[in-house]
Amino acid sequence: MEFPITETAVIAGVGMLTVGWLVTTWMRIKNGYPLESSWGKPIYPKNDQAVERVKLLTQENAELRAELGSLKDRLGNVERIVTDSGYHLTSEIDRLRDRKETN
Repeated sequence: MEFPITETAVIAGVGMLTVGWLVTTWMRIKNGYPLESSWGKPIYPKNDQAVERVKLLTQENAELRAELGSLKDRLGNVERIVTDSGYHLTSEIDRLRDRKETN
């Protein structure tokens, strides 16, 4: 049974699409990317390594947010010092010196 060129091309195309889909799915699973359901919603594979990875990333995210908040506070202080008038800054330094000497 010999197929015409168009049927052979269709069979080859379907085969290549299937192999491509399988390779893409395998790569998503291997690298931790979510799969998609038939409705297009992400499906995350459940394994101990992935759950532990999410916990570590969540903890790191919280630490980075705390550090960012601290840096914002420090930057605010630096901006206040830089934009403050010289007289006010000098009087504040003198006030702090006086407080230190009395203690």
